Amino acid sequence: MKTIIFDFDGTLANTLPVCDYAFQHVFREFDQRELSSAEIRAMFGPSETGIIRKNLLHGDTAEAIELYYAKYLEQHTQLVEHNHEIHELLLHLKEKGIKLGIVTGKARRSLDISLKALQMEHFFDAIITGDDVTYPKPDPEGVFKALALLDASPEEAMFIGDSDADIQAGIQANVLTVGVHWLPDYQTLEFAVAPNSSYQTVAEFMESLETGVHYEP
Repeated sequence: MKTIIFDFDGTLANTLPVCDYAFQHVFREFDQRELSSAEIRAMFGPSETGIIRKNLLHGDTAEAIELYYAKYLEQHTQLVEHNHEIHELLLHLKEKGIKLGIVTGKARRSLDISLKALQMEHFFDAIITGDDVTYPKPDPEGVFKALALLDASPEEAMFIGDSDADIQAGIQANVLTVGVHWLPDYQTLEFAVAPNSSYQTVAEFMESLETGVHYEP
C-alpha cells in the first residue's frame, strides 16, 4: 500500500459540529429557518458554497457564503479539538514514505482554515476539494483526480472515509475502501455498502497497517 487518501470531515477532524454551527447561523439569519444537524447533514454532497446556493431561499447567496466562512473561522478553535491520535497516524504514515491525499466535499477555503488551525497543512501530497470536481462523492471523480496527482494506481491505494458516499466513491474508483467511526461525530452509522474493512479506533487501523490485513474475512 503506497497511497492513502482520506475524506476530511468526520474522518481526519471532528469538524462536523463547526459545520453545523455555521450552516445553522446562515439559515437562521437569512431564511429565519432553524435546521437540525440531521437536516444539514442531509444537504451534504456539494461544497459549502454549493449547499448554500442550492438550499438557501434568500436571494443573497454571496453574502450568506461570506457569513458561513466567518462563523466557521470564528468558532473553529472552540468546536474542533486537535486529535493527537490522528496527528500521530499522519506522522507515522509520512515517515513510512506513504503518499497521502485528501478528497473532500469541503470548499478549499474552509479546508484551508481547518488544516491551518489543526497544523495539518504539511502532511498531504494532493488535495481535491469540492471546488475541484464537477461531480461530488459518491461519484469517483475526486478519487481519480487524487490518484492522478499522486501518480498512483488504484491497486496500490486506499480511500478512508466515514460516509456512504466515501465508500461508494472508493468502490467505483477500484481502490481499497476503509470505513471509520473513530471520531465522536461521523456521517454514517452503518454503511449501506460494506467497505473492505472498518475500524472503530485509530489504534486498530495502525495495527492493521503493520500486519498487512485490510480485508474483512
